[in-house]
Amino acid sequence: MWDYTDKVLELFYDPKNQGAIEETSEPGVKVATGEIGSIACGDALRLHLKVEVESDKILDARFQTFGCTSAIASSSALTEMVKGLTLDEALKVSNKDIANYLGGLPEAKMHCSVMGQEALEAAIYNYRGIPLASHDDDDEGALVCSCFGISESKIRRAIVENNLTDAEQVTNYVKAGGGCGSCLANIDDIIKSVQQESAKSPLNGHSAKTTTDIASSKQRPLTNVQKIALIQKVLDEEVRPVLIADGGDVELYDVDGDRVKVLLQGACGSCSSSTATLKIAIEARLQDRVSKNLIVEAVEPSLR
Repeated sequence: MWDYTDKVLELFYDPKNQGAIEETSEPGVKVATGEIGSIACGDALRLHLKVEVESDKILDARFQTFGCTSAIASSSALTEMVKGLTLDEALKVSNKDIANYLGGLPEAKMHCSVMGQEALEAAIYNYRGIPLASHDDDDEGALVCSCFGISESKIRRAIVENNLTDAEQVTNYVKAGGGCGSCLANIDDIIKSVQQESAKSPLNGHSAKTTTDIASSKQRPLTNVQKIALIQKVLDEEVRPVLIADGGDVELYDVDGDRVKVLLQGACGSCSSSTATLKIAIEARLQDRVSKNLIVEAVEPSLR
């Protein structure tokens, strides 16, 4: 039997916000829906958000899920967490936040919290009218796990965001490798590749620490010079290649305390999803690699 926390069991036996939100044509309010997973794979989640258009605030959230105890509890927890948040604030909710809200999940059930995070992102992007192809790269690149339809990009994201170090952990987070097992060797190779990439180009050529090690060090807080250098490093190595591939780019403009000012260029500077680019592609990555307190803002080209 799984060792569930009291909070997990509470939300399983008495789930909050279960059901759908119907579109009622209420003035100034819209309903957004995001779906993730499939019944064939064992877990599926449909998330409904009721959004106040003028303020971008989530007025209500409900879920429909097919899955285990952890899936129901994670979905219920997510709806409680996002009510009252703006869409940009909700985009910052990670799978680790969901698990922490529940007091922890068995590692083999962490994929349920990942499913919640992905459904939330899908709902918000759908609300903003952003095509799936412009933000969801799970269908791009090689398919690694044919049993569950998991691509290399999704596996890489799980490894980076959750600091995974072995194939068993990857299976726990995204299910890849949990079927026939024939892809486990490929998953090991992906893990090694991610670790090698994060170990490249030590800061200023003097330290062997990865960006994650430096950012998470509590013994030596970053000086302002180190913070700026690390922000530039993350932008150059992890953010810009992704944006450039989509016809955009980003330039570091200024760092004022925890406020990071950037200049969006190319397609990123003119597309309707520029806010999502700031929060998902840039701010979330910098918060994970440098400091959770960082806030990223875009500056107008005329201010340069």
